[in-house]
Amino acid sequence: MTIPLRHALTAAVLGAAALSAHAQVDQVKVWAAACANCHGTNGHAQPGMEALAGKDKDDLTQKLLDFKAGRKPATIMHQLAKGYSDDELRAIAAYFAAQKK
Repeated sequence: MTIPLRHALTAAVLGAAALSAHAQVDQVKVWAAACANCHGTNGHAQPGMEALAGKDKDDLTQKLLDFKAGRKPATIMHQLAKGYSDDELRAIAAYFAAQKK
């Protein structure tokens, strides 16, 4: 049985979209993994460090943007935040906000 070309093209487009969405999710995980050294895996920090898991997305976003702009004092976060675009910082904040405390 032959699949009509229209159906095959539709399936290919949908498959590519699904792969693209999966790649975006993985990229956010890669960015978030860089935070693990200080803030723990998936934002579950060790005592003495700030946990990020389950925090308010808007608060996290604002903190990251403030670090990037130099409005919030830091020892290293201001330098790290400058390595990301504002949209990437928003995605990282959303990732940590979605993690269970």
